[in-house]
Amino acid sequence: MTPTLVPHHPARDWAEIQERMLVPLYEAVYDRLGVGAGTRVLGLRCGSGLALLMAAARGASVVGADRDHARVELARERLPEAVTVTEEPPEGVPYDVITAFHTTDRLLPELAAVTRTAQSGTTVVLAGWGPPERCATEPVLRVGARLADRRPAPLVTDLDGLVAGAGLRPDGSGRVACPFGYANEGSAVRGLLSTGAFDEAVRATDLDQVEKEIAEALAPHVRADGTVWMPNVFRYVVARVR
Repeated sequence: MTPTLVPHHPARDWAEIQERMLVPLYEAVYDRLGVGAGTRVLGLRCGSGLALLMAAARGASVVGADRDHARVELARERLPEAVTVTEEPPEGVPYDVITAFHTTDRLLPELAAVTRTAQSGTTVVLAGWGPPERCATEPVLRVGARLADRRPAPLVTDLDGLVAGAGLRPDGSGRVACPFGYANEGSAVRGLLSTGAFDEAVRATDLDQVEKEIAEALAPHVRADGTVWMPNVFRYVVARVR
């Protein structure tokens, strides 16, 4: 049965429902790199700023950039005044760590432009989905490709290829469990819609149809108490500016 949904507000749904699913990833990366007082962090594709907020709470000096205007506005609302969030990465500012926790293959031009002027030795972290067989959300995401009448894109972004394409030096990798858990089916549909993975499907069909088919794909993951639970693994790579 299709859940009853509140009006669709992708940026706010991302901030209030979906973004927190990647907290284990943010924590694992910051722990590995020792992000803390004195660390200068640039967050690319920073969304509504939760990862930035977590770095700032550790004492880091933080700047974020995202081309989604609505998410940038939400990030500015929730972050301390000392944190700068813009729609384009600031130029000429030195960083110790550059993160891109929401990596896609289309990130390369933006990544290359930022790292081209970064100091030698600057740490760069890229993250994306792990192996499809370890991501319960993968079949749900493929609903969007089917409704958009296109061949499903690979779930796994070629993080190592991005490192090579940006001229960076590889320096390790890791995997982190990031289960997607929702209070109910309606919350899960809203959260997943906010990822952008279904935007083409909505344009090709209509929002009601997409919501209905996402809900159907979620059925195997709805537990007896009505909550939704999907185990997933995310992978990250660490690289250095040459």
